[in-house]
Amino acid sequence: MRMAALICSASLLALLAAPASADNAPTTVEMEMASTWVRENLLSSIRLPPFSFRYGTANSASFLRSWAREITTTEIDISRTLHTVTWTHPQNRLQVRCVAVQYRDYPVAEWTVYFKNISSQDSSICQDILGLDLALSRTARSEYVLNGIKGDSTTADSFQPYQLTLGPGVSKTFAPPPISGKSSDGPDGWPYFNLQMPGGGIILAVGWPGQWSCSFARSGATGLNIKAGQQLTRMYLKPGEEVRTPLIAMLIWRGDDLVRSQNLWRRWYIKHVIPHYNGAPQQPVQQIQVSGTQLSNLYGFLVNGIVPDICWRDAGWYPTSQGPYTGNLAWLNTGTWEIDRTRAPRGFRAFSDYARSNNSSFLLWFEPERIGSPNSFLGNRPQWLLPGTSTTVGDILDLGNPEALDWLINHVSGMINTEGIDWYREDMNGNGPLPAWRNRDSATRQGITENFYIQGHLAFWDALRTLHPNLRIDSCASGGRRNDLETMRRSVPLLRSDFQFPDMPGVVDGNQCHTYGLSMWLPFAGTGVYIYDPYSFRSFYCASFGMGGLTVENTPAQKQAYSENKQVAGHMVFGDYYPLTPYSLASNVWMGWQFHSPAENAGCIQVFRRASSASNSISLQLKGLEPAMTYEVRDFDQPTTVLRTGQSLMTTGLSVQLPQRGSAVFDYRVINQAVTPGRNQYRPPRRGDF
Repeated sequence: MRMAALICSASLLALLAAPASADNAPTTVEMEMASTWVRENLLSSIRLPPFSFRYGTANSASFLRSWAREITTTEIDISRTLHTVTWTHPQNRLQVRCVAVQYRDYPVAEWTVYFKNISSQDSSICQDILGLDLALSRTARSEYVLNGIKGDSTTADSFQPYQLTLGPGVSKTFAPPPISGKSSDGPDGWPYFNLQMPGGGIILAVGWPGQWSCSFARSGATGLNIKAGQQLTRMYLKPGEEVRTPLIAMLIWRGDDLVRSQNLWRRWYIKHVIPHYNGAPQQPVQQIQVSGTQLSNLYGFLVNGIVPDICWRDAGWYPTSQGPYTGNLAWLNTGTWEIDRTRAPRGFRAFSDYARSNNSSFLLWFEPERIGSPNSFLGNRPQWLLPGTSTTVGDILDLGNPEALDWLINHVSGMINTEGIDWYREDMNGNGPLPAWRNRDSATRQGITENFYIQGHLAFWDALRTLHPNLRIDSCASGGRRNDLETMRRSVPLLRSDFQFPDMPGVVDGNQCHTYGLSMWLPFAGTGVYIYDPYSFRSFYCASFGMGGLTVENTPAQKQAYSENKQVAGHMVFGDYYPLTPYSLASNVWMGWQFHSPAENAGCIQVFRRASSASNSISLQLKGLEPAMTYEVRDFDQPTTVLRTGQSLMTTGLSVQLPQRGSAVFDYRVINQAVTPGRNQYRPPRRGDF
C-alpha cells in the first residue's frame, strides 16, 4: 500500500508541531498542508493518486505510472483552481481522467474520477473502482478516532453523533442499507466523516446520491487504510461510454479542537457548497403548507402578520384515482405529472402569482423517479422503466435512459414556466431504487445502471438550474435520506427527517437531538412542527421552519414561533455552532447549544430542561466571544436585557433557571461596536431572494 503524504512526510510533521489556532478561520499552516497534499498526491508523477481500480486482472497501482499522463490547470475564480489529470491506455483503449478542485481560501481539495472507453471495441472489465484509496500512517502517541453522525431513519436517534476509536485490528464499513440507494439513509449511511489523528485530522465527504461505501481499516501498529466509492462496480464499457466515481472532498485541519474543525467545515460549506443566488448563499426560509389553490390558505397567515417565504403544495395534486393505492395512500399513485383539474381547474398560476405579489413564493412537490401507478403516463412507457420490487413501491424511471431523461427535463421545465414554480421539491419514497438498479445489470455490467442513473439525475437538476437560474431545489427522499455533497451542491433539505409528527413517540426531544447532531454538518436544514406549546415548537427551530394549519386557538403560538425562529435562523445558518451540553436522548437532562456569528459579534442560545431533570438550573459557558467586549443578552421570555462581558459569559457562564420542563431562547449582541462585513454576516431575506 502506498503512503499518503498527509501525515507521513517530514515537512508536514514539522507543520503539525506549530501552534494551533483557536479561531475557526483556516490557518496558514492548514493551507500549506492542503497545498502540499494536492501537489504530492494529485499532481505528482511519482506518487500514485488517491484513487484506485482494477482493469482486467491488474490493479491500477501496477500499471498507471506507465500510461501517458497529461495535466491541465485553469483558474476557476479567485478561490479555486481546477486541475485535470488524464491517463491514457498505451493502446488507446481506456482514458482515466481525475478532475480536481483545489481551494485557495480553505484547506480543501475535491476530486472526481472518470473512466471512458475511447476505442471502437468493448473494454476489459473495470472493477473495484474507488474514488478514494488512502493509506495513512500516524505517530505512536495517540490513536485514530473517527467522528460522525448517523443517517436518517425517521427515529429520535437519527443524526446521533458517534465517536469510534480505531485501535489495532479494528475495521468499520459505512453504507446505506442494502436495499436502499439513498445516500444518507440509515444508521451507517451518513456520507461525511471527521478522522482525528495526532496533531489534527481530515474531514471526508462522499458525494454520491446512490449506494456508496466507505471503509476504515487499521493496518499494522500505526497504519489506516481508507477506501470509498460506489459500492458495487464490475463492468466493461462499450465504445464511447463513460462512468464516474463519487465526488470526494477532503478538508485538512490541525490541533485537537473537534468543534473548531466542524466550524471550519461549516464555513467552507456556506461559501462553496450551498447553492448561491444573486451572489449570496441561500437565506433562511419559513413556510406554510397549502392545499388546493385556495388563496385563503395564504391570506389567513398574512392578516395575522405571518408572511411565509414559501407556500408549500405537497403530494396529491396529480391524478391519483387509478392505481393500486386508495384512501390516505392514494397520493402514492404517481407517474402522471399533470395537474388534476378536478382539484385545481385553473392550475397553480393564479396562486403562485398571488404568493409572489405578497413577498412569498410557490413550492410544488414531485416524485418523478418512483412510478406508483401502472396506469399512469410513465407506467405505460415500459421502455423507460426499471422494473421495481415490492420494496421500491413501484417501477423506477430510468434516468440513465437519454430519452426518458430528455422527457423529464422538458416536462418539468414546462411546468415551472406555466405554473410559476419557484421551488422544485423532489421526493423519493419506498426503501430505495437499489434493487431496480441491480436487477438490470448482468454479471459483467454490475453497477453500470446505477452509475448512468446517478449521472442522469444530476444532469436533470443541472438542466433545471440552467434553464431557470432562480429556481430553488428542495431535496427529500422519505425525509433526509439523500443529502450527500453532490446533492447539497444543487439543493437544500427543507425537511431533515419525516420524524416530525405529534403521534411519534419522543418526537419533541428527538428533534432537539436532530438539531444537535445535524448542525455539525449541514448549516441549512429544515423541519415542520404541529405541536403548539413553546417547549415543543422551539425544539424544531431550523433554517427552514414551518407549522401546521392556522386556527383561532393556535394563532398566538404560531405568531410567536414564526417570530422567534426568524430571529435565530440567520445565526443557525451563517454562525459557528457550539454544543453547550452533551448529547443525550434521556429525559433527565438539559440540552443546549449556541450559534455565534463572528461578523456581527452576535448569536443565539437555545436550552431545554427535559421532563425528568432533577435540576432546575444550568450554567452554560458560551464560546467564541470577545472577552473584553460587553454583550447585551436578551431572554425571549423576559421584557428586560442584561449586560455581560464576553469573559464572564465564557467563564462564569449564562445561568438559566426553569422550574419545570421548559425551554429558553436567548440572543445577544455586542454593544458599541460597528458590524464588520464578512462572509458569515446575516441579512434578513429579501423578496428578490425568492
